[in-house]
Amino acid sequence: MLAEAAASGAAVARQLATIDQALAALADDLRAQPPQLALTVARGSSDHAASYFAYLAMAHLGLPVLSLPPSLVTLRQAPLRVEGQLALGFSQSGRSPDLIETLSALDRYGARTAALVNEIDSPLALACRHAIGVQAGPEHSVAATKSFIATLAAAARLIAHWQQDETLLAAGAALPAALDRAAELSWAPALPVLRDAERCMVVGRGPGFAIAQEAALKLKETSALQGEAFSGAELQHGPLALVERGYPLLIFALRGPEQAGLLQLARDLRGRGARVLLAAPDEVAERDLPLAVAGHPDLDGLLAIQSFYRMAALLAEARGQDPDQPRHLRKVTLTR
Repeated sequence: MLAEAAASGAAVARQLATIDQALAALADDLRAQPPQLALTVARGSSDHAASYFAYLAMAHLGLPVLSLPPSLVTLRQAPLRVEGQLALGFSQSGRSPDLIETLSALDRYGARTAALVNEIDSPLALACRHAIGVQAGPEHSVAATKSFIATLAAAARLIAHWQQDETLLAAGAALPAALDRAAELSWAPALPVLRDAERCMVVGRGPGFAIAQEAALKLKETSALQGEAFSGAELQHGPLALVERGYPLLIFALRGPEQAGLLQLARDLRGRGARVLLAAPDEVAERDLPLAVAGHPDLDGLLAIQSFYRMAALLAEARGQDPDQPRHLRKVTLTR
């Protein structure tokens, strides 16, 4: 897991050299015939990547995005009226039957289907009109790392081409070196807080919420730690009642309009006696964990999860777990 996570920068560099033209061509097609709605279809870490894409698509393009439960198609055969709309599948393996069946059905219903997959010759890729391989390369650890980061990078690149945003494009071109730097950051202060914890809340907001979702899943997968992700705003609508003295929370306070509220939340929680691990850029004096910054704030999350992955692998070992072979799990999950 640790070695594969560290290879994320190289994966994004391969993207820039091999699939950038395909992403630009798909963006040209979408700009020529703009959809009014986008549907995402995904599971697990790939669904967190879809959440990231959805936030960027709505923030940059004003395009409403809906996460489609595959069971609407696979179990209920819902007659979805999606002609001309974008249906985008996200998957590492491209072999989960429910994703394949759902994208195949949406294609029959007239949706413009596309897939961001790691395995470009997979059944899911073949089921879609457009398929783009994210270039992460073989991933042997059960816990996805570099394929998740590579999928986020490709999703952001698609948005940048679609909007013709030169600033976001330039920032994406600089991601490989930034990811390598982020992989070297030490999150050692998190280890004594989480080593013996039974549960932990992971908090983010905006594009950082997808990062919180992914981090919470990895805590469950690799450390058998009950991590639960919450939006910084949603946390205050009920879950806050769970926070007692000593309760651990990991807060991703990325740059952007959401940051101020997350910093205030961290102060409030510390005032309640919670054990807050605040991940923030250097200019935030009260941070506990360092965050690298990218050339565009909306790419900061990729660097944040890169730094988190290193800590997660070390945490799993400290808790007596094998991060490469989590119990009860396997690399390809064949849900229906």
